[in-house]
Amino acid sequence: MGIHTLLIACSLLGVSMAQRVVTVQSGPLVRTEGSHVTIWCNVTGYKEGVEQDFEWSMYLTSVPDREIRIVSTAQSNYAYAVYAQRVNSKEIWVERLTRDSALLHITKVQARDQGLFECYTPNTDGQYLGSYSARTNLTVIPDSLAVTAPPQTLSQVEGDTLQLTCEVSRSTEQHTHLSVGWYLRSPEDATMSPQEILTLSRDFVLRAGAPYKQRMTAGDLRLDKTSPTSYRLTIHRLQPADQGLLYCQAAEWIQDPDRSWFTMTRKQADKTQLRIQPIDRDFSIQVSTERRSFTAGEPLELRCTIDAQSVPERFFSVSWVFSSSPVAVIGPSAVPVLGLDYVAREAAGHMTVRKESPTVHLLKLQHLRPEDAGKYICRVTEREKTPTGDFIDRSKRSRNVQITVQPIKSNVTVSLSSNSSEVQEGDVVQLTCSIHSTTGPLSVAWQWSENQGSTPPQNLASVDRDGTVRPGPGYRERSSYGEIRVERVQEDIYTLSLYNALPGDEGLFRCTATEWVEAGTESEQSWEKIGEKSATKAITVKTVESSFVVSASSRTPSVTFGDSFDLQCLVKPRHNPRVPASVTWRFMPASSGSSGEVGTAGMFRDLVTFTREGTLQWGEQLLGLGTRTTVDRSHSNTNFRLSVTRAGRKEAGTYQCSALLWRRNYDNTWSKVANRTSNLLGISVLQPVSKLRVQKTNQSLVYLEDSRVRVNCSVASQTSTDSQHAMLWYVRRATGAEADELLLRIERSGAFEYGAYADEERLRRRVQAERMSPQLYALTLNRAESSDSGTYYCLVEEWLTDPDGAWYRLSRDSSGFTQVLVRQPEVRLQVEESESNITVSQSSSIRLGCSIPSQSSRDSRFSVSWYVERSSMLSEEEEQGDVDEGNRACVFSIGHDAVFGNGNCSPIEEAGPNSRLQFERTTSDLYSLTIQGARPADAGRYYCHVEEWLLNPRNAWYRLATNISDVTIVNVIQQVSTLQSVVCSNDSLFYFVFFYPFPIFGILIIAVLLVRYKSHRHSKSQESKNGAPLLWIKEPHLSYSPTCLDPPVLSLHPGSVD
Repeated sequence: MGIHTLLIACSLLGVSMAQRVVTVQSGPLVRTEGSHVTIWCNVTGYKEGVEQDFEWSMYLTSVPDREIRIVSTAQSNYAYAVYAQRVNSKEIWVERLTRDSALLHITKVQARDQGLFECYTPNTDGQYLGSYSARTNLTVIPDSLAVTAPPQTLSQVEGDTLQLTCEVSRSTEQHTHLSVGWYLRSPEDATMSPQEILTLSRDFVLRAGAPYKQRMTAGDLRLDKTSPTSYRLTIHRLQPADQGLLYCQAAEWIQDPDRSWFTMTRKQADKTQLRIQPIDRDFSIQVSTERRSFTAGEPLELRCTIDAQSVPERFFSVSWVFSSSPVAVIGPSAVPVLGLDYVAREAAGHMTVRKESPTVHLLKLQHLRPEDAGKYICRVTEREKTPTGDFIDRSKRSRNVQITVQPIKSNVTVSLSSNSSEVQEGDVVQLTCSIHSTTGPLSVAWQWSENQGSTPPQNLASVDRDGTVRPGPGYRERSSYGEIRVERVQEDIYTLSLYNALPGDEGLFRCTATEWVEAGTESEQSWEKIGEKSATKAITVKTVESSFVVSASSRTPSVTFGDSFDLQCLVKPRHNPRVPASVTWRFMPASSGSSGEVGTAGMFRDLVTFTREGTLQWGEQLLGLGTRTTVDRSHSNTNFRLSVTRAGRKEAGTYQCSALLWRRNYDNTWSKVANRTSNLLGISVLQPVSKLRVQKTNQSLVYLEDSRVRVNCSVASQTSTDSQHAMLWYVRRATGAEADELLLRIERSGAFEYGAYADEERLRRRVQAERMSPQLYALTLNRAESSDSGTYYCLVEEWLTDPDGAWYRLSRDSSGFTQVLVRQPEVRLQVEESESNITVSQSSSIRLGCSIPSQSSRDSRFSVSWYVERSSMLSEEEEQGDVDEGNRACVFSIGHDAVFGNGNCSPIEEAGPNSRLQFERTTSDLYSLTIQGARPADAGRYYCHVEEWLLNPRNAWYRLATNISDVTIVNVIQQVSTLQSVVCSNDSLFYFVFFYPFPIFGILIIAVLLVRYKSHRHSKSQESKNGAPLLWIKEPHLSYSPTCLDPPVLSLHPGSVD
């Protein structure tokens, strides 16, 4: 009992202690700018029966601590100014779903709405327990969805195919899905909801609208994604219900954190106006025939034509009816079903029922009978499927077609013709027997008799009614070898062919035609002769031996290397396969004849033979190694041609054609008939006329030493594009000198061969030959020297290959002359002195400058020397040096190799550590010389002497030019000795006067200060004893002169030291 009471108390306590909980839609919520945003908010755990209020606020990301009030269900003026206008215009409002649930609506969200939204519910319980607000994050992104389709108006016919394309694209960093669909809106009522045709969902699943599901299942509806942004709708078999406004609609979806999908934005493309022209379902029938009156045995053709729209897409069955009896039925599958009375007739090939085209059906009766006369009807039935899936049949019948059949009467006529009244022996005798006005089957008989008719006719062959050929008794063996052939080429045309005609075949040929008619029933048939006619033809056979002639001809008895020539052998009469000829081409080379005349008999050799079977047989003599010789014959085998391409020396000679005539017997044995030989043909093969021409322009070229000299040789024209050139370069040193010397020879193969001149002048390393193009050659001399001056020209040899592959020189030609002058650089050396008059005091420095403002070459090097001309007597030091005449002495020199003293003179004073001379080169064209410690003997007239040196192509230095500067006059003032000068000029005395006293003075000062310090302490102790203070101590006075002439003076004044 106590435990039960305790449980009840705990449960009541739990109810009384329920906590309020506010929940809001989970974030972050990503929405596009301009879209309709909704956020729900729920509250639980409050006292029942009290309606809850909801207050919405937001916090910007930039200012997360500042609340911005938006809307409230309890207060109408709750919103701050930034949202007040949008709340008053109902752009932002709260929809109350239940007493404790509400939905915030923002109809057009803006980019500034991005932030943290808070839902707050005021307390209605009297005490605070639980949570009263909840927050969610809203992210606003730009609306990048684009849906485009061209606006258009289309007119289609029912049953056609329609294709529409829509472009859908987006650009966002969020993971979104697209759904694309097509919709149909009725043009009559714009208020009606659009009808969904086909949609590709966000999960890439195709979904058709209710009216289109069955059509999509049947394959008449497709939606294809043809590219990343293109979607194509295809509707097969358009229906009138498809008419209206078609448009493409796309939606961009995003999945919220609660796993639900939200449509961020939805857009439509421009509409397409579609008009459907319905198909007329009615049809008409017409039966046609060429005529309605026939004779027994003739064929009857009846055609039933269906006149309707879109016949191939509709289902028709056609029935043929004769005098109320079914003949045949052809369904939509075009498979005929025959009536019982016509099955055997169709099996015998006397009846045909077929569908010629979707609109035309044929009924054909072969060999009409009198009982086939009567009325024929065509009945057409269309089976149509309704939208409900049921089938309905609609039938129509044609008008009656009355057919009459007359009995057979023989009006047969026979005519006999031949390919020729006179044929050559071995040719074919072909007789054509044409039979007209026939109604029934025919049998034909062929007979031969002599022209005089002295012997009875002989049966050659016969053809029965059923087409069986039976040879005559006397011609059975010959027919077994295929010599006699009888054919029925058409229904009323028969031919007799006698192959390999013999002289004994000459005579009178007869063709007899007999017409038959079938009598009785199909089970008991019999044949009755109803007529017979014949015709004759006389044939003459001419022997071939009397007209057998062979001749040879050529249009080009003389050709050049590489050309072609044809030889023709004409054989008459015209070729007969039964009397063929074997033709042989024979050849005798020109070297085999005597003195260049036509070759003698017995020297010919067989080249090639056309055998009687039509094959080729090559002989032991081959022209052009057998690769440049071709043979052919005409279709009639009367012209046998021998063609030689790229003729050479080996093809020159005498040609002859011989022919042997053969007869083929009917037992396939051969007999020789006649042999003929043609006339002789002489063929000459000459070298081609040279067209080589080298440019002959004369020119003069001037170059500096160490430069590159180029001489061109241009081939203006050549004989053939296959020509190769050998290049010879010559040089002529000077006018009146010995013969031109070979510098270089370049073979056609590219091999080099230097001449003696190249070895003498050491040109092998400097000469370079190039082929700039197929017709331009160049000779280059690198690092040209003055000795390379002369006249250069080239000699070109043109080489060709003959058809046998051997090279021969066709011609040679020389170019114009190129005068080459190689000279040293022009002298442009200039030298300037920096100062013209210098006056210095003794022991000071003299600075002499030498400037080179202009030089002949940028690669020049200079040797610089300074000279002096003294007017006074030489000193003892100068007497020991080298002095030029006129008191001209070398002061300093530096060579072009930057070695001191290696100039054009030897200095008086040698360079060394103790030398007074200091040389500088501040820039590439400015030199300076400094003489330190000037002496009176240094006075004089100074000038700079410069030599310009260059390196020749052989790496040897040579002097190009010299020049001197203007004179610089130097005066040295001699000084009188004074105390100051004596002190300053002597280092030991200078240090003794100015440096040594300072340490001594320092020691003295320290001693004075120490004495003063001790005396000060003593005086204080005395003062403390005696009571008398020490008034002052005067510092010692120190004075010195800053000059070296007045040494510092230390003086002590009275009273400075106690």
